[in-house]
Amino acid sequence: MTLVTLNDLHAARQRLEPVVSRTSLLRAPWASCGHRSLFLKPENLQITGSFKIRGAYNRLSRMSEAQKARGVIARSSGNHGKALAHAARQDGVKATIVMPSTAAKVKIDGVLEYGADVRFASPEECPALTEQLAAEHGYVTVPPFDDLDVIAGQGTVGLDISDEAVAAGLDIGTVLVPVSGGGLISGVAAALKLTRPGIRVVGVEPELAADAGESLRTGRRVTWPTERVSRTMADGLRMTTVGEHTFEHMRVFVDDIITVTEEEICSSVALLARRAGMIVEPSGAVTTAAYLYHERDLPAAGGHVAVISGGNVDPDLFELLRKEAPLPFQTCRG
Repeated sequence: MTLVTLNDLHAARQRLEPVVSRTSLLRAPWASCGHRSLFLKPENLQITGSFKIRGAYNRLSRMSEAQKARGVIARSSGNHGKALAHAARQDGVKATIVMPSTAAKVKIDGVLEYGADVRFASPEECPALTEQLAAEHGYVTVPPFDDLDVIAGQGTVGLDISDEAVAAGLDIGTVLVPVSGGGLISGVAAALKLTRPGIRVVGVEPELAADAGESLRTGRRVTWPTERVSRTMADGLRMTTVGEHTFEHMRVFVDDIITVTEEEICSSVALLARRAGMIVEPSGAVTTAAYLYHERDLPAAGGHVAVISGGNVDPDLFELLRKEAPLPFQTCRG
């Protein structure tokens, strides 16, 4: 199966230059103790509140004018849909987003804000409805993760990390990446292993939606039932299985996948809010949780980068966690 190349990644970065912020690594002194240090890659600061603009815009920019005239469609729990809606509006393209009926209101509102047509279905029925609408109306489907152009776009996060680490002389040994369908970790891992192969790339997912880790361990794509993955509050990480393309990238480039608990996710959202002043959704906080709570699963020394994948969180949930969730006990002063 075809994998993205370094040329693909650099070409994607060039296309994204006008629309994507090259978010800088932020040192987290409150989590840097002894020989370990933490840096945050804040993709929640992108224009649509997540890294997803990278893959959506790269895929759209690769379409012909005839394809764009047909309109685009995607299924999404929110962040991919919002990103595609924004990219489509910028290019005058009609966008239709199929969202699960369980989607967070803040994410539905975000998609609508950019003028997309939103259709709803149960989580199980979203893929079929997307295919049906694409066939009926001739829309071009933009997959949320299992597409080489999408993977290459997301992989520019990894190029950013690699370039900044070299330019600033940072001793980065491990990069932690959230895992759902696998588009982000596939691109990031490819970018890092093709530029700095000594860096360890570790995926992080909720233990209540740990299909990716099981897939990597068993060497085959595993599917978890929708009702099982729906238990996690990390709504952006509720995919039931990784994609064919993403699984192959993970097998080649990813070193490990670890899981975090719901309590660890809550605590990390609160910590990022109180100590870093950041609005981070639960899906984006899993990497910080892994660093704080799973030290024994990670290298004992060196710099760690936690990719903060998004900040599109329900305001009431965020305020509740910020005020009430207990903080991790092993943070440092600073």
